[in-house]
Amino acid sequence: MGRVAKGIKCTVTGCEKEAVRSLPTEKVTAAGLKVGESRRAYLCKEHYKEFKKETKKDRMLEKWRHGTARASTKQLER
Repeated sequence: MGRVAKGIKCTVTGCEKEAVRSLPTEKVTAAGLKVGESRRAYLCKEHYKEFKKETKKDRMLEKWRHGTARASTKQLER
């Protein structure tokens, strides 16, 4: 049983909600979220949604680089 399943709280500064995902702290801080100095960042539903929104362009470019996605350039402009 992992920490998220045990009910750990969101590690974003000022948030006290239950976490739904855990990610590396460096990726979360690169997306613009302020988290503590730990190895993993635990995010609640709202902050995970914000993280996905901020990293959408990077994830799409990474997929294109590896040739796994067939998206048009219009998706990149969103």
